[in-house]
Amino acid sequence: MCHIFSGQNPENYRCVTKSIRLDGQVTSVRLERLYWSILDELAASEDVSTPAFISKLHREVLAIRGAPNNFSSILRCACLISKDIALSTRLEEEEIPQKKAG
Repeated sequence: MCHIFSGQNPENYRCVTKSIRLDGQVTSVRLERLYWSILDELAASEDVSTPAFISKLHREVLAIRGAPNNFSSILRCACLISKDIALSTRLEEEEIPQKKAG
């Protein structure tokens, strides 16, 4: 099991800092490269740029929860939740043909 984690490409967890404009203010967001890749996918699925996606998410968080203490953590959790939803959807889709055949 440890090899799955220790054997991964170090580029996955290399930190990358990007400047993003949130509510008219330029700020830096530091995330592991793998999270930036997931955010790029999420933004593309919404037909917006990654900075626009992050800015929209930030506005939604402000509206629902107020100013976040750690926005980078919110971004990481959003990435994990999106992957969890995608996996659940895929598993449900795989179950449907099996139920019809059975």
